[in-house]
Amino acid sequence: MSESPFRPREKLVEKQKHFQNVHKYTHLKGPMDKITSVVIPIALAASSVYLIGRGIYNLSHGIGKKE
Repeated sequence: MSESPFRPREKLVEKQKHFQNVHKYTHLKGPMDKITSVVIPIALAASSVYLIGRGIYNLSHGIGKKE
């Protein structure tokens, strides 16, 4: 009544060896981890800074008021 594993044991051991030998931070070890750990937060921060700057500009010049 035992379940079959999700991956073959050989693949699992191969992945474990790969990740144990990579000398990077833990959250940057995978091949696509730089996108999720670096690029997306930088894009979110840049867009929020832009929106805050535009809001301060509009507020100081009286643009975009609702009647």
